[in-house]
Amino acid sequence: MLRPPDAALGVPAQPDPFDVEQFRSLPGRHAVARQVAHPTVVLGSTQRAEVVNAARARQGGVAVVRRRGGGGAVLLRPGDHLWIEAWIPRHDPLWEPDVGVAAEWVGAWWSDALGTVGAEDGAVVGAEVGIVHRGRAVPGPHGALVCFSGRGPGEVFLAERKVMGISQWRSREGSLFHTCAYAHWDPHPLIDLLDVDPPTREGLRRDLPVAAVGLLDAAAAPGAGPAAASLPLLQRTLLTTFATWEKITTPRPA
Repeated sequence: MLRPPDAALGVPAQPDPFDVEQFRSLPGRHAVARQVAHPTVVLGSTQRAEVVNAARARQGGVAVVRRRGGGGAVLLRPGDHLWIEAWIPRHDPLWEPDVGVAAEWVGAWWSDALGTVGAEDGAVVGAEVGIVHRGRAVPGPHGALVCFSGRGPGEVFLAERKVMGISQWRSREGSLFHTCAYAHWDPHPLIDLLDVDPPTREGLRRDLPVAAVGLLDAAAAPGAGPAAASLPLLQRTLLTTFATWEKITTPRPA
């Protein structure tokens, strides 16, 4: 998933455990949970390295890396997220040739897991979770810059706020889906690291706080029960159900 850090940006990244090449030779589907060892900005494959202020990143001890999948930047810090990668080889029934719908099963998988954990653990994010975006990507004004600002196929939303984001990488052997949800959503540390003009920064500060929601923040909303052990349980549920997950066919929007 992640390429080595761009020269002179942030602190050096640790040896890359997310190399996409490791998945190419796998004969079957495979899912793995990841965590970062230190704060890391992950750029999309087409983003300019200069979008991150190198001096601020170095000062804050933040590594800057580039993933192979597209989309906007994310900031990951130890313990603040649930990051799961899912590999689907081309011969798997879940593999979809149409990149526009290839991730829809991912959203259904996450939504189902959230519902299961909610039933078993006092509701992770309440009854409203599980709205999967289908159809075209809707980047909005900031989606090309920050991942959790836009809407992509398969991503999961709660009351119009993104709960889980997806980036996809495809090869002749199959498709790799990088999925991420935050425990708590706070876009300001990422905004502070971006090298953007004042109007853009003002727009990000205005729009991003309401663009997404963290799992534990949603769990604290009225009507959502306690979620003390929800993230570990959600991770176990996702990894356990992945091996037997089947594609759910639903009508797509016109």
